[in-house]
Amino acid sequence: MSKMKTTSSVKKRFKVTASGLVKAGPGNKRHCLTARSTKSKRQNRRMQVLEPQDARTVKQWMPYGLSR
Repeated sequence: MSKMKTTSSVKKRFKVTASGLVKAGPGNKRHCLTARSTKSKRQNRRMQVLEPQDARTVKQWMPYGLSR
């Protein structure tokens, strides 16, 4: 049986921690930033941990995990 393929966009957008949590970069950070408050722009600098329901979906898209 052949290997299952990882969804290509998942490799670029998500990272799995050693404890199995899924981290993702923030959304709404590309353009029209003048309308956003300084606090929201500052909080979007770092990666955020996904909720368990979303993390389960992302892990299905990468059947063998991400080796980084």
